Amino acid sequence: MGTVLIVDDEPAIVELVSWHLKKAGYAVDTAESGEEADRKVREGNVDLVVLDVMLPGMDGLSLCRSWRDDGIGIPVIFLTARDDEVDRVLGLDLGGDDYVTKPFLPRELVSRVKAVLRRAAAGSHRQGGASHEIRVGDMVIWPQEYRVEVAGKPVQLTAREFTLLTVMASKPGRVWTRDELLDQVWGYTYAGDTRIVDVIVSHLRDKIEENPRKPRYITTVRGVGYGFGGSLEWGDR
Repeated sequence: MGTVLIVDDEPAIVELVSWHLKKAGYAVDTAESGEEADRKVREGNVDLVVLDVMLPGMDGLSLCRSWRDDGIGIPVIFLTARDDEVDRVLGLDLGGDDYVTKPFLPRELVSRVKAVLRRAAAGSHRQGGASHEIRVGDMVIWPQEYRVEVAGKPVQLTAREFTLLTVMASKPGRVWTRDELLDQVWGYTYAGDTRIVDVIVSHLRDKIEENPRKPRYITTVRGVGYGFGGSLEWGDR
């Protein structure tokens, strides 16, 4: 089922998470510092990292950034002790796949691990097929290539931002609830976690909208969720 690296300097958390992941069928490795985690990830024997934000030495955010800068796309689920760290965790183009706020239910973390690994496997299977594109207004999205341009200019998105954009752009005019987007993009629906959708939408607007305060693409539908504007065109290249 895959090997999960747990990176945390709190032995009780490592022991608890390890037990539940092993029970779910995963192989587990552990690290107590950013430096130890970095070495194990670069050895190439890890499929996913559960990464604490606050670590002795190199912190989790800096560690994830170093992997992305070096082209290491290993899935990462952040552990954060403070809810106000969510913006930092999901922002800064770090490429984190998900986050869990301490204290957390171990079974919920296991469900996140399953969902992220399932998406990672699906993404690898999509490589190499026919290359399609989605056109909405002056935006062009190439789902198989994880590439997007707005007005002819490339836009750098994190994996999660790109997935959310592609899901919404594939059905322009549809209104999505936050729970629906959680299910489509993150692979789960869990009450209380809808803020993650709002954070990603905010970052997306900053990158794709000419005026994020008056968005053309991702619009807010009060009391419901988000809609996506424009007309859809599919093409082959």
